[in-house]
Amino acid sequence: MASTFFGLNIGLSGLYAYQASINTTAHNISNAETTGYSRQKVVTSAGEAMRVYSSYGMAGTGVNIADIIQQRNAYYDVKYRNSAALYGEYSTKNDYMLQVQNYFNEVDEGGFTDSYNSLFSALKTLFDDPSSMDIRTTVANNADSLSEYMNYMYTSMQTIQEDANFQIKNLIDRVNSLGEQIATVTKQINALEVTGVTANDLRDSRENLVDELSKIANVTTEEKVMKKDPMDPGTVVYEVRINGQLLVDTGSSKQLKVVPRTEKINATDIDGLYDVTWADGQEFSLSNANLKGELSALFAVRDGNNAENLGGKVTTTTTGGVTTLTMTKTNCDDSTKLNIPTEGNITIAGKDYKYKGFTVDVQADGTYQYNFKLDEPLATDIKDTDNVRGEIGETVNYKGIPYYMGKLNEFSRTFASVFNKMHNQGEDLDGNKGLDYFNYTDKKGAADLLENFTSFSSDGTATYKAADGTVTTGESYYNLTAFNMTITAEIMSDPRKFAAASDITQGVENKDNLKELLKIESDKSLFKAGTPAQFYSTLVAEIGVDASKYETFTKSQESIMKSITNQRLSESGVDVDEEAMNLVKFKNAYNLSAKVIQTMNEIYDKLINGTGV
Repeated sequence: MASTFFGLNIGLSGLYAYQASINTTAHNISNAETTGYSRQKVVTSAGEAMRVYSSYGMAGTGVNIADIIQQRNAYYDVKYRNSAALYGEYSTKNDYMLQVQNYFNEVDEGGFTDSYNSLFSALKTLFDDPSSMDIRTTVANNADSLSEYMNYMYTSMQTIQEDANFQIKNLIDRVNSLGEQIATVTKQINALEVTGVTANDLRDSRENLVDELSKIANVTTEEKVMKKDPMDPGTVVYEVRINGQLLVDTGSSKQLKVVPRTEKINATDIDGLYDVTWADGQEFSLSNANLKGELSALFAVRDGNNAENLGGKVTTTTTGGVTTLTMTKTNCDDSTKLNIPTEGNITIAGKDYKYKGFTVDVQADGTYQYNFKLDEPLATDIKDTDNVRGEIGETVNYKGIPYYMGKLNEFSRTFASVFNKMHNQGEDLDGNKGLDYFNYTDKKGAADLLENFTSFSSDGTATYKAADGTVTTGESYYNLTAFNMTITAEIMSDPRKFAAASDITQGVENKDNLKELLKIESDKSLFKAGTPAQFYSTLVAEIGVDASKYETFTKSQESIMKSITNQRLSESGVDVDEEAMNLVKFKNAYNLSAKVIQTMNEIYDKLINGTGV
């Protein structure tokens, strides 16, 4: 049977419940502008009814506070983080594409169009007066300006690649820091919640950290209770994975580290590009197609080769302890587009084999056969019938810095070789055959024609076969790049060295060879895109299209992010108007509970004092 004073306990339970509701509402209002805060709510339930053994059955016992919970929907958290990863990827690519576009901008003076047109404008002026020393000097200066422009563009791309590489290290450090913070907060949450309370504010802090992590890489989380047996209350386990790999396991966090590469993947790469691994040696692949976020974008910008890395069918032979790997049926039969380092790795069946140096033999059908000297033999020689493929570097299907460096090299090699070929056929004012007009620094000997070679090697030598069958050895244009392209020193110092004439004995006014040089400007056979100017303008247009594409992607994803954020806030955000109404509602309920106690007080006063004997 209920106590005579049972009504006081019921009123008191109401006071406690609505006092907690008012305090929680005040907490919500004070955090209305706190980023990541989830609205909290007091969960109440009717007290367990008491059997009174009377005709009316059971009597209520008031209200119980079951819990204080977050108003948060895990579905929106997953949507937000997936969207944040894409936004991080698109916005980062957009930022770097804008940098590339700014360097290739043709609006300012001194760009490619200005330098290129100035060279041919000077050549046309020289055509009117081929004996003029001043005009010859102007031609050399303008050619040097074109070379310097190519040098500048190449080093600018290196600067962007270096910046992306540095940012990868910064993000890895940030991932490690966030992982440690998440693990620390998780330990605090578990320590509090083992007592039966819900650590709402700490959970918000953890979710905010995971949100930040989701912009760097794709993130998944899982919280579960692990039990050893049905009677075991269980242990709460919280896991965070990035790129599908475990980063945080409840109270501990794994660490990532960056490792500078010892070999280049692309010949154009700067030294010391970072690979990423777990501190325990487990692989973490930046090239994983499932990786999203800022990390994925930085890797694509830094290493993107538009899937044009060298690959082909391989065979091996071992003779005298030396293993030679031969690669045929490759995706590159054009030395102007080749971009492999002198020393590096060849990947065969998932394993890397180091090589030092290579040679290229041109087959009768024009295809290339690549020969590499391996540092170690394969387990077994690979025969022609094995159909095993190998590749150098990784296939990164994105137009990143290596791709644009390769395009600059392709232009420099092609233009320099064609210009030199024509200049070599003429004679200077002293009757000497024309020198190579364009050259490159650190060259070992005289450069020869880019075409008609039968082989070349990574050390810069090449073998050429003339139309009459004569075989000569010279230096390969493969060693000429946009980075080291320059003008031959003798030509820069002596304007008489310009070979305008086909035969100087016909007089200094002879300009037959100069006429042929001028044809280069309109020669559409040099590149697939057409003339040299068309090749470069096509490249600039291509960059503009890609930059515009990622700007559109970024804006679109930003809109999606805002939409998801609004959906998220509709569930977990604080509505101050709603909270103000709650204050009034809970205040009235609290006052009524107090009124219950006041009424009970009057009843008991009457009962005790008014009817007492």
